[in-house]
Amino acid sequence: MREEKRTYYLAIDIGATSGRAILGTLENGRFEMEEINRFPNPIIDIHGFLYWDLFHLYSEIIASLKAVKTRGIPLTSIGIDTWGVDFVSFGKDGEPLRMPYSYRDTHTFDTPEKFFTNILSKKRTYLKTGIQIMNFNSLFQLFEQRERHTSIYPVTDKFLFIPDALSYLLTGNMVTEYTIASTSQLLNPFDRTFDNDLLAELGLSEKNFAPIVFPGTPIGALSETICRLTGLDPVPVIAVAGHDTASAVIATPAENKNFAYLSSGTWSLIGIESKEPVVTEKTFALNFTNEGGADGSIRLLKNICGMWLIERCRNEWEQEKPISYEELIKETEKAPAFRSFINPDASRFTNPKSMIEAIQSYCRETGQPVPATVGEIARCIFESLAFRYRQVLADLQQLADFRIKTLHIIGGGSQNNFLNRCTANAIGMPVIAGPSEATAIGNIMMQAKAAGIVGDIKDIRRVIRDTIPLHTFIPERHDEWKAHYTDYIHHFQEK
Repeated sequence: MREEKRTYYLAIDIGATSGRAILGTLENGRFEMEEINRFPNPIIDIHGFLYWDLFHLYSEIIASLKAVKTRGIPLTSIGIDTWGVDFVSFGKDGEPLRMPYSYRDTHTFDTPEKFFTNILSKKRTYLKTGIQIMNFNSLFQLFEQRERHTSIYPVTDKFLFIPDALSYLLTGNMVTEYTIASTSQLLNPFDRTFDNDLLAELGLSEKNFAPIVFPGTPIGALSETICRLTGLDPVPVIAVAGHDTASAVIATPAENKNFAYLSSGTWSLIGIESKEPVVTEKTFALNFTNEGGADGSIRLLKNICGMWLIERCRNEWEQEKPISYEELIKETEKAPAFRSFINPDASRFTNPKSMIEAIQSYCRETGQPVPATVGEIARCIFESLAFRYRQVLADLQQLADFRIKTLHIIGGGSQNNFLNRCTANAIGMPVIAGPSEATAIGNIMMQAKAAGIVGDIKDIRRVIRDTIPLHTFIPERHDEWKAHYTDYIHHFQEK
């Protein structure tokens, strides 16, 4: 990293429940960040379909840029990252045709089986793409739209993934950023291009997508309209790692290759970095995914339902009485250990009317004590997540060509010290927690790399280790947790 004057970068980091504008600064190898704006990202239910409000997100980005202008900050660039798989349909005139569907929409729940029955087998679909089979993957969303004869499908000129769509609204330039596209189950993981056979089955071609670009590529400058609305100069917009997990993994402060990462948020994504895609009979059987990394690596990982479980329960509890996270953890610590377990990835937990009732019914059906209090339910969730991490980590070790010695937990969930301790005890290896703002940091660092301020991934991770406080959790009760792991497996159900 070369010595430079202070430089400023704006990361627009939007998750499945909220978004933030984070100002990042770099000066002489030191990194700082500050939240400029935080805003909700609500799912909108219209006639039984679930949508994202694209224009709400756009207006909040504009508000963030105005805040930067008010403070007189000379931005070097802007980058946008979001969750994966969802997309916006644009007509030939470049206008969005309607709001994008949310991956939480229930209309794709049965779509994979329809696709496998009528188009391509499950195994063949996986071997072509290397992507974990999940009902909301872009492939299945597009297939469902086609099967329902939606009005916009035949007239869509371009499909843009969410960060690319927002970047287009800012610049007027269309691109398909590689890491976000890699979540779609539409790419060949080996040559990193769209699979023409799959597109043909959908009645589409590469012309329905903008050209693929890789992280660090300039998309364009803020358009005249955006400059007029915000008062900013035409600041460059950079294609960072558009998928939030890809951005987060950049910020994993690892010192060597012998690690796995756990990006902990609404979803828990646990994986390793691989030089090449790992698409085999074994990865098919284990349902692992091969997504693109910002540095050219492959993120071999598995999606696990994460903080979604506790947040949904917390929303229900707060309808009767507000409860802070600190109070929640205190109640959890008071509840008896190893009493009830769930499979966090069981389909019943995808979007139930009541998460509490879904957890209780699972325990009841599997012959376990039914958790009733806040502490009992929260402990059931956290202990089950820790055991699920152990389960998936064991599968990862079978696939890795190196010994996994450390688990790095990054993202918002890394601040949950109770869960961090549970995880260390469950997996029997050190857990290093932090940074909690990994996604925004990865976004900013990729912008800095595009500006020539930082170098390769090793340089980026060194800057993060030198700047961000990290916390290490050493296993203390692994034998006790190991004894109860068989109980978790005994009660593990897919549905």
